[in-house]
Amino acid sequence: MPIINSIASWFMKKRMHQIELFMKYPNEVQNEWLERIVNKGKDTEFGKKYNLKTASNAQKFKENVPLNDYETLKPYIERMRHGEQNLLLSDEVVWYAKSSGTTDKSKFIPLSQEFLDACHYNGGRDMVTLHCINNPNTQLFTGKNLALGGSFKAEQLSNFTSYHGDVSAIIIQNLPMWAEFFRAPHVNIALLEKWEDKLDKIAKSMSDENVTSIAGVPSWMLVLLKHILAHKKVKNIHDVWPNLEVYFHGGVGFSPYRKQFDDLFFGGNTNYLELYNASEGFFGIQDLPNTESMLLMLDYGIYYEFIPSSEWSKTSPNTISLSDVKVGQDYALVITTTSGLWRYQIGDIICFTELKPFRFIISGRTKQFINVFGEELMIHNAESALKKACEKTHALVVEYTVAPIFMNQTTGAHEWLIEFEKLPNNTDFFVAVLDDELKKLNSDYEAKRYNNYVLHLPKLTIAQKGIFYKWLNLNNKLGGQFKIPRLNNSRKYIDEILNLL
Repeated sequence: MPIINSIASWFMKKRMHQIELFMKYPNEVQNEWLERIVNKGKDTEFGKKYNLKTASNAQKFKENVPLNDYETLKPYIERMRHGEQNLLLSDEVVWYAKSSGTTDKSKFIPLSQEFLDACHYNGGRDMVTLHCINNPNTQLFTGKNLALGGSFKAEQLSNFTSYHGDVSAIIIQNLPMWAEFFRAPHVNIALLEKWEDKLDKIAKSMSDENVTSIAGVPSWMLVLLKHILAHKKVKNIHDVWPNLEVYFHGGVGFSPYRKQFDDLFFGGNTNYLELYNASEGFFGIQDLPNTESMLLMLDYGIYYEFIPSSEWSKTSPNTISLSDVKVGQDYALVITTTSGLWRYQIGDIICFTELKPFRFIISGRTKQFINVFGEELMIHNAESALKKACEKTHALVVEYTVAPIFMNQTTGAHEWLIEFEKLPNNTDFFVAVLDDELKKLNSDYEAKRYNNYVLHLPKLTIAQKGIFYKWLNLNNKLGGQFKIPRLNNSRKYIDEILNLL
């Protein structure tokens, strides 16, 4: 292993120099990427339609190309899946990341080989680099990384074969040799479609391995770790993997799960490192310890734009570039990539915490909020308040979802359906803390709660254990990147789950 450590150290130092360059010259790097993406796409059908040959700068690019979402790009993507070429990008695409959203319609995000290499694999490389830079005595390369992924399927349309599935599975299937050397479990297990079989086989095959890092969505990783503890008949994950030093996590907010991971890792030295990776790309990495912020990765084949909150309600919202963002303000994220997404509204909301360099937190989803009564409740408000309520009542949460209660024309409430690993020691106090924290965090919510004029005290409904898992199973959404919808303006999801009780 000393040779591997020496080679890895050399590559990481070289990469850190490149990261430091885009931290120092962020706008120049972004403009270079925009020029490269436009030049590569100007002769495609999309490029010709929107005259990309004349998009010589960011302003002209905005004038020529409209904002898009999946529905506006879907006609191109469907034709690509049938084998047509040179539509959104000049490269042939055979891999599509199937959306992990909880809506009935599936999204198929094109993933070119260039984008897999430049974005997703570089993100994996950089998360390791940043962990090792922050932990000089790391022994990461003496063992394996256990990556918890999904599955994919082949599909033939018009005699053209393509593949779709979780982006995690696509990454595992196409990993470069250097990365595959450190990854576990075996690909035949990692890509199993049936979640229960995958759990059992991972537990049996990995329980005696030297695992030094793990990666996956927190909700599903907890399920796996508890399964492994039960298999080994121990209570601490370090009794299974004594050299486990880092958990790379992303996909959902970590705060509701943090206490449970702390308990599983009790007495060990496992670090947590947050990632912002999605089907559409790999966007951010927590580059500093003891902070919630992530570094915006600017050289992954992505050009960023941002929609200020004041523009969200407009039919044609204006975007701003990286050079114009401000600290403490919410922005809807817009991306243009080398994989054929043009001015694509990803649906996430971020808030910058620093500008030199650009660090941020994920503050919500444009489609995951509650604003039935003007309360503007965002996901980061909900997760922060839930964390505080759990801390003060010694509760542990497995899953949750929140929806409005439509009492009459003017007044209502929020119903919190929560599955607990450990119940609050006082449920009334839990609700009171939750409500008070939401008032502190959100002035709109506080105003609507004043004297119960618009919003009443939240209603806590305790779900029986396993009900969220059952709902996911019934909707064929077990494992991988699938997530419970946290906040919704309708009662669609919460009523479906409640009907299972």
